[in-house]
Amino acid sequence: MLNHAIKSINRHQWISEAAYYKAEAREFEPGKELADWLGAEIDYYKMLVALYISILEEDGPMTVLSLRQLATFLGIQNQEDVPSEIELVRAIQNAIEHRPCFRSEINNICNEVECKWRAECRKLISAWY
Repeated sequence: MLNHAIKSINRHQWISEAAYYKAEAREFEPGKELADWLGAEIDYYKMLVALYISILEEDGPMTVLSLRQLATFLGIQNQEDVPSEIELVRAIQNAIEHRPCFRSEINNICNEVECKWRAECRKLISAWY
């Protein structure tokens, strides 16, 4: 499902248009084109994460396979070497310039109300010790 949803979005066109609107917002001041493009890329990645989270809400639990697909779309290198689901989410958070904090807060207390990962992060998990 994720694969199909993301492939239907033309990455280059989306980023190009977003970068154009960023440039327009700053009145096309020269010398900031790269910053516009990079900012648009981050916005694109954030949109993909939001899409992923919305699919999770409808289709079920987060899986390592779906996280790896998302990581691939975000250009995260060597994600097959990431040892756990938690570390993979943190790598994704890092790629979208979000503090990589997934399930790191003590007693699941997180002050980031707007975080897209909040519901998944706060889920009760069991662990064998």
